[in-house]
Amino acid sequence: MARGLQRRHGASTLRVMSVAENPIGVLLLNVGTPDAPETREVRRYIVEFLSDPRVLDMNPVARFLLLRLVILPFRPARSAEAYRKIWTAGGFPLLVHGTALRDGLAARLGLKYVVALAMRYGKPSLAAAMEDLRARGCERIVVFPLFPHYASATTGSALEAVERYTSRTRNAPPLSVVPPFYADPGFIEAFARNTRAVLDEAPSDHVLFSFHGLPERQVLKADTSGRHCLRSESCCDAIGPANRDCYRAQCFETARLLSRALGLKKDAWSLAFQSRLGRVPWIEPATDQVVPELGRSRVQNLLVVCPAFVADCLETLEEIGLRAAESFRAAGGGTLRLVPSLNATEAWVEAAERLVRRAAGCALFADSGPMWNTDHRGLK
Repeated sequence: MARGLQRRHGASTLRVMSVAENPIGVLLLNVGTPDAPETREVRRYIVEFLSDPRVLDMNPVARFLLLRLVILPFRPARSAEAYRKIWTAGGFPLLVHGTALRDGLAARLGLKYVVALAMRYGKPSLAAAMEDLRARGCERIVVFPLFPHYASATTGSALEAVERYTSRTRNAPPLSVVPPFYADPGFIEAFARNTRAVLDEAPSDHVLFSFHGLPERQVLKADTSGRHCLRSESCCDAIGPANRDCYRAQCFETARLLSRALGLKKDAWSLAFQSRLGRVPWIEPATDQVVPELGRSRVQNLLVVCPAFVADCLETLEEIGLRAAESFRAAGGGTLRLVPSLNATEAWVEAAERLVRRAAGCALFADSGPMWNTDHRGLK
């Protein structure tokens, strides 16, 4: 904490505040990236990613066989080709935008904070980022998983990795966590601003909110009641005790809030889930089915927003911006436009600053709403 020095000067007292000797660390955490868009590097990344028991939550023997016999013989080469289509001179967009967010957030937070970026898989590694924060004297650390919606495969895995690291550290600093921010007003407004900017360029016939998908079994595991999630078509119509940790319900809430912020009529928008993998049931509706259906229904100008991703990446730029756009045209649609993700826009950096300060227990933004609960509800 900052230390004050008092000096007497005549009848007045001058209080001089020194720079904080022990800053608060901020650990930004995202999924990750291969080192290069080549088959060998992508294969190494996929092995680390899909070996995580929270991502492929199945029997370890079944996971090993699926990965080694079904996925690795084919997927690395296909994924490397997809990465090459969006790779930039500065590297993978997720890392480029993450670095820009780190720098922008550090500038806004000031000398009281030190901000580091880490990837759950790949580089920069979580261990390297944590060691850097400790080396810079951080007295405590705010962990900021950059996933708006809670899922065991993303937020849960990231937090488990942090706890696993600190459990091996002799003098581990206290941790606080930025909770899922799917309904945070700053997050919603930042995405709404990006969407309005694209709509101002040209109108659209329909807006599709496309979120990353999950296997149905992972959603069912989050339902502590065992009687609510995926039991009816209306199970995600509102957030309640039974589905407060449900990824699908949180996505529906984000879509509702964004549609209201944009003033969209009920029939002017819809929601879908992308990035299905394998043959097991995934949550629906599926983006790769909804997009061509919209094309066949004579929608000519489709706008797609991907609010599950705070930075543009393979799933936004290649899966939606290229492949979904092609399937839309092939089905009879016209133009599919992808709304840029939040990346390091001013509105998102400001929203992220508020989230960090709240998690750190700072009252600076107390007038912007109630304090978030930084309890991440265990590691489901």
